[in-house]
Formats: sequence, structure tokens, C-alpha cells
Amino acid sequence: MQPLRPGARIAVIAPASAPPDPARLDAGIRYLTARGYEVVTSRDHGTPYGYLSAPDEERLAELNGFLRRADVQALFCVRGGYGTPRLLPDLDYEAARRHPKLLVGYSDITALQLALFTKAGWRSLSGPMVAVEWPEPDLPSERLFWELAQGGTPSPLLGPGGEALQPMRLGTATGTLLGGNLALVARLVGTPYLPDLTGAILFLEDIGEVPYRIDGLLAQLKLAGILDRLGGLVLGAFTESAPPADRPSLSLDDVFTHYTCDLDCPVASGLVYGHFPIKNTLPVGVQARLTVTQDAARLDILEPVTTSA
Repeated sequence: MQPLRPGARIAVIAPASAPPDPARLDAGIRYLTARGYEVVTSRDHGTPYGYLSAPDEERLAELNGFLRRADVQALFCVRGGYGTPRLLPDLDYEAARRHPKLLVGYSDITALQLALFTKAGWRSLSGPMVAVEWPEPDLPSERLFWELAQGGTPSPLLGPGGEALQPMRLGTATGTLLGGNLALVARLVGTPYLPDLTGAILFLEDIGEVPYRIDGLLAQLKLAGILDRLGGLVLGAFTESAPPADRPSLSLDDVFTHYTCDLDCPVASGLVYGHFPIKNTLPVGVQARLTVTQDAARLDILEPVTTSA
């Protein structure tokens, strides 16, 4: 998988939901074209099918068609929403192994990224989507994305504003960096599409999940033995998570403390990563090192997500 440099052919796909505003999709495509990339599509993304961008067979045909093309170097997702878990059993993983590409997206795209890592060894970028961030790119976030996409290994990985991680549990771990949206990671537990997370550095974020639901998702990872096998854990942003004001609730800090207090691995929080415009891009499937001391925490990317053939 070569560094994604101007002139490369990028396929824009919608394996989950359709863009609420097709004009933003057009603006995102214009941005990528202006940077010197050849953007290709295979269907209209502007007509939703309920909460999906199209029926399963159409989304599968789009995705498998591009998986089979050797002339396409990257797949950029339109947006998240919902839909990728429905596609996983019928993906052409053999074609994916023959023609590795850089997959870019986050949120619901987490399921697709983890499945393609597990079944085809793909590395990917949990980062900006065509109809979400690219119409109005934030300069620091944009700079970090292209650094990673073109073979960079930022160390330490800081937030777009220079934000550092915050220590929660001390230690040092080196392992494969994996993760994304907590709800999608939890949904893959017990399926053949979740990677073996033993020794991995897991990063997590979510949106719209109140504390008791985040508690339940972490409980699923705990009861499946996943949390206890991790090499390290990095917590990003959990946005729109305030519980109803008229109901008793634990805080998110209470929930995270409960599930991390007895882990035998380093844990850090404060990763500027989640459902908001200005954020980190995270490589998926590369080696990384998490170092947490009493006073500081840092995440170092040890190898590029794209490497020259």
C-alpha cells in the first residue's frame, strides 16, 4: 500500500448511511480533486434507503467492485451512520488481500476497518469523511491526516491544538493500534470480524451514548475477557453523553474508573478523537507505543500506515 500522493485514484463509497446534504458530498469531492487526486464513484449517493445509503446488494456491489480494482489506491467513505455490519459476511476478502487499499472513515466504518484488518490485513485511517469533514477542513486536523496518509509517523501523536494525553494508569506497552467507535467494537464481539486484541493498544470513542449505555458496552468487553488482555487503552471523546437531568446517573469518569482501575496495562484519556470537526486521525493496524507515567502520557506511532511497495 503506497503513500497516498496527488495523482492517486480515490474511490468515494457509502457503505453505511447517505449524506443528509448532498451538497456537502459534492464539496468534499471538490476538495479532494483540488488536492490533485482522481476521484471516482460507481453510484449515486444522494438517495437514501431508510437509514442506509442503499439496499445491501447495491452497497455490496459498490464496495466489492472497488475491492477488485487494482487501479484504485484508496477508499474514502462518505459518512458513517449505520450499515457496515450488514455487509461483512459478503465482502470479497480475497480481492481485498490481492489489492490492499487505504480505507478512510470512522464511526460506523469501524466495523469495516476491523473486519478488513482481520480478514485481509488492511491498515486504515480512522479519520475524516467526504461529506462530513472535507467540505470545511480544519487546517491542523487536515495536516495530520495527510501526514499519516503519505507515510508519516508522528511521535508523539498530539491533538490538532497540541493537546497531550492524560495519565490514568501507569505503564508502557507496545502493540498493534486498533479501535474506533466503542459501540461497533462491542457489536463485533463473538464474531469472526473482531481482531484478536491480546496485547493491542485499543482506542475508543462514541457519540450519543449516556453513561449507563457506555457502562454496558464496556461491560461486554470486560465479560468477554477483552479488557484484561489489552496491552493498553486510550480513551477519546464521548460526545452527547449527558444523562437526562431528572434521572440519577453515574458520571462518565465514574464508569471509566470502574472498568480501568484494575487493568494491568497503561491507560490514558484525553485523546482528541471523536465526533467533532477538529480531531486526530488514528491509524488502524500499525505498531504503536503507549507510555503513561505519573505526570504524562504519550502515544507514539512506530510504523507508517502506508509503505512503498
